Amino acid sequence: MPNDSTDSAVSHIFQDDGTFPNSPLPLLLYEQVLNAAPVNPADIEKLFHSNKWINSWRNGLYSYHHYHSTAHEVLGLYSGWVKAQLGGPNGKIVTVKAGDVIVIPAGVAHKNIDQSPDFKVVGAYPKGQIPDMKYGKQGERPGADENIKAVALPECDPIYGGKGPLIKEWDSL
Repeated sequence: MPNDSTDSAVSHIFQDDGTFPNSPLPLLLYEQVLNAAPVNPADIEKLFHSNKWINSWRNGLYSYHHYHSTAHEVLGLYSGWVKAQLGGPNGKIVTVKAGDVIVIPAGVAHKNIDQSPDFKVVGAYPKGQIPDMKYGKQGERPGADENIKAVALPECDPIYGGKGPLIKEWDSL
């Protein structure tokens, strides 16, 4: 299922902006890593599960800034496109489309700015991690910061397993 001609990802690092903690771990964007058109959500789930990213779900992306302090998250787009703001209100806006995958480190804010009518995504979390929901509200920190520090690195890259960009980039930090 993964496109074997690609084993690289575009990295983005977002600094703590005082409201959203973000992370020293880079957010990873795998462009057109899921081949086959249309992309089958069941195949994405199988791929994520085989690489120990579980508790998968299908839906969209919330239209407000939020982050998870207790889990990393992977999003695999299987239909349409979304314009997402990453890293909080002063972060980067990217447009991703079916076939793309985003790995979001714990603490990194993300929000749906715009989407196609057919936008759909599969999300999942590393085995042993259960996400919470944080919104950048007063009082979330320093508890959220402590949670983020305690989140373990995933055992596997959600696409390439024991190798791949996540393992190369996250394990080196």
